[in-house]
Amino acid sequence: MHLFKKPARWATAAACGLLALAALPASPAAAAPAGGGAPAVPARYAQQRLDWQPCRDGALECASMTVPRDWYHPGTGADLTVAVSRHRAADPAARRGVLMMAAGGPGASGLGRPAGLAGYSPKLAAAYDIVGFDQRGVGASTQVVCSDQDGVDALFTSGDLRDRAPAAVAATVERARSFVRDCERQSDGLLPFITTDQAVHDMDLFRALLGESKVSYYGPSYATFLGAYYATEFPRRVDRVVLDSNIGFTGSWQEFLTGQPMSFQRRFEQDFLPWLAANDATYHQGRTAEEAKASYERLRSSLGEHPLDLEGTAVTPNHLDAAATSVIYSGDAFPDLAMLLGVLQHPDAAPPAARKALADKLKHPMAAQFAADFFSVICQDTPWNHDSAYWVRRSAADSRAYPMAGARELTFASVCASWPRSRAPRVQVTGRGLPPMMMLDSLHDPATYYEGALRAHQGTAGSRLITVGGGDHGVYQSHNACVDAYVEGFLVDGRMPAEDASCEGKPLPSPAAGR
Repeated sequence: MHLFKKPARWATAAACGLLALAALPASPAAAAPAGGGAPAVPARYAQQRLDWQPCRDGALECASMTVPRDWYHPGTGADLTVAVSRHRAADPAARRGVLMMAAGGPGASGLGRPAGLAGYSPKLAAAYDIVGFDQRGVGASTQVVCSDQDGVDALFTSGDLRDRAPAAVAATVERARSFVRDCERQSDGLLPFITTDQAVHDMDLFRALLGESKVSYYGPSYATFLGAYYATEFPRRVDRVVLDSNIGFTGSWQEFLTGQPMSFQRRFEQDFLPWLAANDATYHQGRTAEEAKASYERLRSSLGEHPLDLEGTAVTPNHLDAAATSVIYSGDAFPDLAMLLGVLQHPDAAPPAARKALADKLKHPMAAQFAADFFSVICQDTPWNHDSAYWVRRSAADSRAYPMAGARELTFASVCASWPRSRAPRVQVTGRGLPPMMMLDSLHDPATYYEGALRAHQGTAGSRLITVGGGDHGVYQSHNACVDAYVEGFLVDGRMPAEDASCEGKPLPSPAAGR
């Protein structure tokens, strides 16, 4: 996802692909024992029918599914609603089944994703009913309520997260604790049930209500974690699985997230800054990577001394770092970040509409609803160290070594260190008893870094890793012909490489691509 649009389109909101179509009602699910040690599915869930109706934009059909609040104690607490969507196979004669897909985050909406995938790949659209959903806690499903937007903004924009003075560190920790207190107070007891384990049981009910004995699966980023857990807990329910830009799902969230400062810094210094320097004639940030980095740091320092009032948004160093880490997910967005730097350095030279659109994008580094689901999942799926002193020491070292994202580590870790201890079962992904899974990862992915993906691959029996050059996050659906051939060859025709393979990354864009 591009956080910032090119200047000619900055004032235009990104269109969100959502929903619609029409279909026959699904067969009710059998009340059979679920996987993962959960009890049998009560009849009132297993025998419901999905009432498919055209979605709002006409591209998909949508329905609502009722699920228990707690799959291990169904009937206790109010039921939840999970919104689901479907794109029917374009060629019924060639249809081979259902391809389920999910969104990243955790916290992003997956409801509209089938439309995008069907439009990108006519082969998949012909071979599968492509289905999606908003995970429990997200979007059109029952939402988990946490802190308000002001509270979330305070987490990420207050002060300067690189400031390691004792008072600044104490304030960061206290903001995290305050956020967690708000979550406990406002969530109506829902927090313990917003986990990946609970979500995969929702997914299996969805499969059953579709009348399918097995589903194939595609998911990027956090959806790799979700897909790996689903396959592990319901091994007889999966067919062909593709996991794109993999989180280290064989380990813990703590282990994975503490590796991100290194990978964001690597992407920034080894990919973006050299590209920026090579295009100094256009962007005037320095003729070498070192000069371009110094230019960034001068801008950051000036925002610390005098926050920029950009159309009513007070832009701080934290806003700049948050924007930069978000934009470098995609090489295609490098021109966007270069122009963002120019606007912040010379705001009076930018058109008013561009300043307003940029201010709106910068204002909220993380949406409150996204944050509620994100922290519920990452703080509860796997254990965390709850010692605040440990995180103060660890984050100080990472902030010095990897300031681009290391400075925010104390915020993320302090939230999870303050979170109520989780009762979620520990799921160990091994790949044993599963069909081979295809994994896709780029070498310099800033978010789902290659080293973690490699550990997940090595720890998942039977998996095949397709290594992609460059550093884009989410390598399928990015017009890389080599990647597309591997994914579609596997999902449509069942061709799995006999061993790990590789693809070249896409070339980085020219400056003209950002105008």
